[in-house]
Amino acid sequence: MDARENLLRVVRFERPEYIPMTFHINDACWAYYSSDALQDLMESHPFLFPDFRRRNGPVAPDYPPYARAGEPYTDPWGCVWETAMSGLMGAVVKHPLENWDDFESYCPPDPDQTTHWGPINWEVQAENIGPAISQKCIPNGEIGHNHTWLKLIDMRGYQNVLVDMMDRETRLLQLLGMLEDFNAGLVRNYIKYANAAWMGFAEDLGMQHGPMLSPQNFRAYIQPSYRRLMQMAHQAGCIVHVHADGDLRLLMDDLLDCGVDVINLQDLVNGIEWIAERLAGKVCIDLDIDRQSITPYGTPAQVDALVRETVEKLGSRQGGLMMIYGLYPGVPLENAKALMDAMESYATYYS
Repeated sequence: MDARENLLRVVRFERPEYIPMTFHINDACWAYYSSDALQDLMESHPFLFPDFRRRNGPVAPDYPPYARAGEPYTDPWGCVWETAMSGLMGAVVKHPLENWDDFESYCPPDPDQTTHWGPINWEVQAENIGPAISQKCIPNGEIGHNHTWLKLIDMRGYQNVLVDMMDRETRLLQLLGMLEDFNAGLVRNYIKYANAAWMGFAEDLGMQHGPMLSPQNFRAYIQPSYRRLMQMAHQAGCIVHVHADGDLRLLMDDLLDCGVDVINLQDLVNGIEWIAERLAGKVCIDLDIDRQSITPYGTPAQVDALVRETVEKLGSRQGGLMMIYGLYPGVPLENAKALMDAMESYATYYS
């Protein structure tokens, strides 16, 4: 069974051969750790890194423009980004529509010319700019992290957006319309130029405790756009994958009602027991493995135990479970190795 067939069986609960596992090394890691040490780990874990080819000398990533320390970046919407560490996505330090007085003359970008992050030639680049860290076995598209809710924050500022929602600001609905038109253009272009069969919608909705906006405001302002965009993808035959960090529990039912096939959420923030009770066996789970407590501060044995517990409680012979981990600076390499070992070992737990 090839990777594509296995992935489709996971999503459809059709008895896959193994649990898909993705271990992503953030670009900032190459300046923090020894390049040789990271490459040794990759080389010794061919299941996780099947296409790995060792490089001689230090690895120097080509950081995207929004992740270069000391170089503010203005995205196609006019948001100005800064980061303190190259490789890590920064934060918006200037909101182009912080003042509504600027809205009348505002002109949104063109999805035929650019993504949320920069210019694109769709006929040349479409097949190479899908999700950077997973699902390489299937033609895919990703409309871009910060596409609706977070884009409102990028453009207006968090507090302003919440006040706009409470005040029922009509210009907020107009701005949402601009965003939806742009996102719909991206969905169409991924389908047209990349033959996408997997469509990703990524933006964070939760905080450490609770969501960033109330369920009522999610239903009123965000859910309708999500539903229409995901329906577009479904009508073209795409699997719909949604990523959202943070505590999603109060939003989960409304989020799934939009038409989600695969939900990528964090494990310990939401609780493995809660995920098992509410989601396991009902929707395909793409679990984001802890990056806050056990992997940076625990022992290798605790790392292994976390992966095993997750597989036992959320997985089944029928499928419905994928797992992903993002390595960032600060995690002990012995814990990174333990996680790689566990991911490779437990991938075939139900085989």
